[in-house]
Amino acid sequence: MEHTRTGVVRTSIPRADPEAVAALSAFDVATIHEAMGRTGLMRPYLRPVYPRARLCGTAVTVLLQPGDNWMLHVAAEQLRDGDVVVAACTTESEDGFFGELLATSFRARGCTGLIIDGGVRDTADLEEMDFPVFARAINAKGTVKATLGSVNVPVVCANALVRPGDVVVADRDGVVVVPHERAAEVAQTSARRTTDEEGKRVRFRAGELGLDMYGMRGPLAELGLRYED
Repeated sequence: MEHTRTGVVRTSIPRADPEAVAALSAFDVATIHEAMGRTGLMRPYLRPVYPRARLCGTAVTVLLQPGDNWMLHVAAEQLRDGDVVVAACTTESEDGFFGELLATSFRARGCTGLIIDGGVRDTADLEEMDFPVFARAINAKGTVKATLGSVNVPVVCANALVRPGDVVVADRDGVVVVPHERAAEVAQTSARRTTDEEGKRVRFRAGELGLDMYGMRGPLAELGLRYED
């Protein structure tokens, strides 16, 4: 498969429409996940390295080798305003691939954050910079620069397929990937879900039960649920 290729840097990628990306940034990960038919989530072990971290942007993808962060430096050259780096690894590795110096470099190129199926360090500095990172691990162990990976090829990051230019949204609940060609559609569906949920919220505040709102009583009775004094 293409995501296994190494030694490739693609310099031109089909990024999602900026207006669609901006629209998606208004919604949380759970809403977007539901709007896509409960698809697109990365594994929940990817966690923000500080509590208020949140990001939304177009993916510049990186395929790393274990314990080697060379391709992150290569990827910096390909960044544009609003991009998010999404870094996968050819095999599991929790070494500290990324820290404050690379974050400074990425931000200067317009990058808005990092998703990495690996380790990061300098987390206090990242928090002070407010540079959002979602990672597999926090690990002070450094890396080398010795082996080729790739940039801007499809990767599988934390079990989710990410193509260059797809939209990635991350918050404390997780990380979700929106295919770039579906960004506007998913933003519209997310908006409808948000409006619908606000209506339900009003009804819940008024004391209405989900049992009645969602018509649950009949199916529960058919399955044999009984109420006993």
